Amino acid sequence: MAPVPGSGLAKGLAVTLRTMTKKTVTAQYPDVQPELPPRSRGVIGLFEENCTVCMLCARECPDWCIYIDSHKETVPAAAPGGRERSRNVLDRFAIDFSLCMYCGICIEVCPFDALFWSPEFEYAETDIHELTHERDKLREWMWTVPAPPALDAGAEEPKELAAARKTADKLAAEAEKLAAQAAEAAQAEKLATEATEATEATEATGAAGTTGAAGTTRATAPDPSEPAGPQDGDA
Repeated sequence: MAPVPGSGLAKGLAVTLRTMTKKTVTAQYPDVQPELPPRSRGVIGLFEENCTVCMLCARECPDWCIYIDSHKETVPAAAPGGRERSRNVLDRFAIDFSLCMYCGICIEVCPFDALFWSPEFEYAETDIHELTHERDKLREWMWTVPAPPALDAGAEEPKELAAARKTADKLAAEAEKLAAQAAEAAQAEKLATEATEATEATEATGAAGTTGAAGTTRATAPDPSEPAGPQDGDA
């Protein structure tokens, strides 16, 4: 069926009339803060503990607005005879928000979840040079990052949680096995101690009986120094 001529114009005018009849609401910013949608791209927060200075975010940034400095430190061997290791220590992590185009590539490519989107957006400056924020400021923004949305009821459990739960169950099973072995060893040691005590008590009782019998024999034996008495055959 062919559209009626002028129907599109009529629909547009209907929308305009419907909007004109509604009351206009003005958000009195900054007295009234806006209600931002979840996971808004306001600013980038840094979780410094997760950063391994892999430089992947700086290399993938299309604007080259991420600046990272680091140095290497030697970590002593964890066990005697082991080898020393070297690790990167973060010295500087800065983002120039006058160049950032908020593409989110740095957050997506970070393999250790060190960068997050924060809904904070009030960081305007009068000097463009002050829009380069160091890691201390990025860390402050980290605490304004909202929690991730809950999974759907039928969604698959994240692989990280499944792996962590599997490891925890394995460690718990090993701990239970070690506890059972320790209990068995304690029970065996207890039985061995009781058997040893019983053997010592038996030996002590037998020695006491032998000593008593020997004393009786010595008491009834005749004394050679005394004269012999009359025998049964003497008249």
